[in-house]
Amino acid sequence: MPPAIILVSENHADFLADEFGRYRRDYDIHAVGTASAAADLAHELHASGGQVALFVSESVLPDSDVHMAFHLWRQVVPTARRLVVAHWERFLEDAERMRPGLSKGKYDAFLLMPRGVRDEEFHTAICELLSDWGSTVAAPEVETVRVVSDRADVLTNSIRDFLDRMGMPNGVHDPDSDVGREIVELYRSEPTYPLVQTIRKSVIAPRTVRDVAAAIYGRPEDVDIDTVVDLCIVGAGPAGLAAAVYGASEGLTTVCVEAEAVGGQAGTSSMIRNYLGFPRGISGMRLAQRARNQAIRFGTRFFTGWEVSDVTPGDGGRPHVLHTDGGDIRARAMVIATGVAYRKLRVEGIDALTGQGVFYGSAMTAAREMEGYDVVVVGGGNSAGQAAIHLSRFAKSVTIMVRRQSLEETMSRYLIEEISYNPRISVQPRAEIADGGGDGRLEWVDVRDTTTGEVNRRNAEGLFLLLGAEPHCDWLPDDVALDDRGFVLTGRDVPKDRWADGLPPENLATTVPGIFAVGDIRSGSMKRVAAASGEGASVVPLVHAYLEPAAQ
Repeated sequence: MPPAIILVSENHADFLADEFGRYRRDYDIHAVGTASAAADLAHELHASGGQVALFVSESVLPDSDVHMAFHLWRQVVPTARRLVVAHWERFLEDAERMRPGLSKGKYDAFLLMPRGVRDEEFHTAICELLSDWGSTVAAPEVETVRVVSDRADVLTNSIRDFLDRMGMPNGVHDPDSDVGREIVELYRSEPTYPLVQTIRKSVIAPRTVRDVAAAIYGRPEDVDIDTVVDLCIVGAGPAGLAAAVYGASEGLTTVCVEAEAVGGQAGTSSMIRNYLGFPRGISGMRLAQRARNQAIRFGTRFFTGWEVSDVTPGDGGRPHVLHTDGGDIRARAMVIATGVAYRKLRVEGIDALTGQGVFYGSAMTAAREMEGYDVVVVGGGNSAGQAAIHLSRFAKSVTIMVRRQSLEETMSRYLIEEISYNPRISVQPRAEIADGGGDGRLEWVDVRDTTTGEVNRRNAEGLFLLLGAEPHCDWLPDDVALDDRGFVLTGRDVPKDRWADGLPPENLATTVPGIFAVGDIRSGSMKRVAAASGEGASVVPLVHAYLEPAAQ
């Protein structure tokens, strides 16, 4: 059954149904006049195995306040996107009345009803909502990459999460299915699962996610050994992507090496609502993929799935050499943009179930598998809040656990308000995970009260750990100065005994000439997507200034 779009309006249902006619090929369009009729229809569709992708409601309904109507519909179909359309005769009045509900996440967008044919601004918003629903809820209609696996093991889940973060529609098939048998036959050897059929139709038996990345995107050794690039960026989170866009657009030959998926931690965010220029919000994956495509347009070459293991700093005019398992890259200048990793819990029972109900980060793929489960999110930052809101579309309940008294000190106000409104999400302050376990996958966790020390066991089939920043800089040369927590020092934060000729390095420069640091890995950074993007853009003039003498 095609997914449904339900239009709700007492006086303009026929007009909206005509306006949404362009979507009839891919969606079932239903127009009703009341909130109760929409709820009955949603119940009927759900009972028959159908899906509702989008509720579109006029701002005034005959039988219910529109906020209460959305609350009712969300109880029936929590995954559907929700849109208010205001009639142009009452748009200003409605905008003032409806704005608080938008900030609390009661619905996803507020638009003026179309005033004529080809209102593409309106339909751009509709397509964004449907695209967001399709990428996080629905199974893909076309699979760019196909995975064959006989069980839901850690490697299979990690591959799926990588593909989702890279924006590649994918599906998992049993070896005994028609697709599974077809791919096993193409492999032409004794299969070891999982098998992956890549976008190029070749079939591999990967042992790591990096094997999948190399099969799709290539290896750093593809860089001509005789070529010295102007700039090599290590890390493709918001800071690294911004540096790639601005570096390549300003004429630098630019290479970006990313150990995991493009987007970094930000790429796992289901919806970023406070990033400048995206009033309806944007997922971290889409933001990252748009930035990557923008950088590629200007000439940046990306190598995904390869970790830089060591750096030999250049001196006397020689380039820096970045070493990876897939080959070396020589660059006149280098930007460290590796970001940070989520801190490990280091509880034996929990760590043993990583990938089997326990996940570090928001794990977009795993969210769909939490339907009907009780889920715990540990962390008090924006990433934890975004993960909890996304998980609430699937899970029976979501509990946010924090060691602090509340979320006020660490989370943005808009997220706190949205969480407080969501009936599936609760916040448990002054709490930490003491242990966990289950038969083959997570089934329970022990929770310690940080004030009294009392430990209580509770049911939990999903545990998502977003525990804060932990830098990994052991691959950097000793000449690069770090602070006492392991973050890279730049500018005036560098100790005075490491200054050259009595002067500190430039603002984003490290203690090694030609090596710069931006984003979360830099000591003193703000740990926000917009701030990281700004640093990535700001470092490029410094790179130009460093390279200028060599070019003369």
